[in-house]
Amino acid sequence: MSTEQDFVEFVAARWTSLYRLAYLLTASPTVAEDLLQTTFEKAYASWPRISRMDFPEAYVRRMLANALVSSRRRAWLREVSSDSVPEAAGEAIEVGVLDRSLLWPLVCALPVRQRAVIVLRYYEDLTEAQIADVLGCAPGTVKSQTSAAMKALRRALSASGVGEVLGES
Repeated sequence: MSTEQDFVEFVAARWTSLYRLAYLLTASPTVAEDLLQTTFEKAYASWPRISRMDFPEAYVRRMLANALVSSRRRAWLREVSSDSVPEAAGEAIEVGVLDRSLLWPLVCALPVRQRAVIVLRYYEDLTEAQIADVLGCAPGTVKSQTSAAMKALRRALSASGVGEVLGES
């Protein structure tokens, strides 16, 4: 199989999951598409090396997260979208569980690095060590960014009155 065909198959198989990650990291469908396209362009240029790795998707995920973090100074990335998450939350909301549509705009308002750790931890279900690897930072940085993000989310929920409904003050 040719290198190009191998890359085409990789993109076809992984597009949805990588787009979802890009969307959750950027909070914008158009920025997510741009970020993913840029990441795929870079991956294609290095595909002979990447394809020989044990977990090429993990490497491309890291490329995607790094591309976002390194481009965070661009003005178009600072735009916050309150679009709904691609996969809607279930119809029933149990007591003590927040509907994603209430929380998503608050996550979108977080600084890029904090949003990245929240998305990777709670939406992509990665461990702190995996997040540190994806973002290319120390596990302590992941912990501090997560802590700061959670404090900001709690403050925002409290200010909106949702925290009281959940039994938090």
